Amino acid sequence: MSVDHVVVMTTVDSEAAARTLAASAVEARLAACAQIVGPITSVFRWEGEVRTDAEWRVECKTAGDRAGALEEFLNVRHTYDLPEIVVTPIVGGSPAYLSWLVEETR
Repeated sequence: MSVDHVVVMTTVDSEAAARTLAASAVEARLAACAQIVGPITSVFRWEGEVRTDAEWRVECKTAGDRAGALEEFLNVRHTYDLPEIVVTPIVGGSPAYLSWLVEETR
C-alpha cells in the first residue's frame, strides 16, 4: 500500500534519548516534525519476563516515501536491541499541513 503521509512511532528509555532522536530525525529531513510524549508506562514481555518500564514515545510525521529511510535511521541510532517502530498512515488532514510535511522532508 502506498500512502502519501505517515506517522512513524518509536519508544525510548529517557527524555534525553527522545529529544536526541527527534532532533536528529528532523535535522536529517527524514521527519518534518517529531513530538515527544511521556513519560508513559509500558508493560511488555522481554526475554521470558513481564516487565514494566517508563518510556517516552517519539512520533515522527513524514512523507510516505521517506518512511523506510526513517525506519532505518531509527534502527541504527536506537539503544534497544529490538526497538518498537510502527508506521501508521495519515488518511486525512489539513492540506496545507500535509504539503508542509512533504516540503520539510526534501
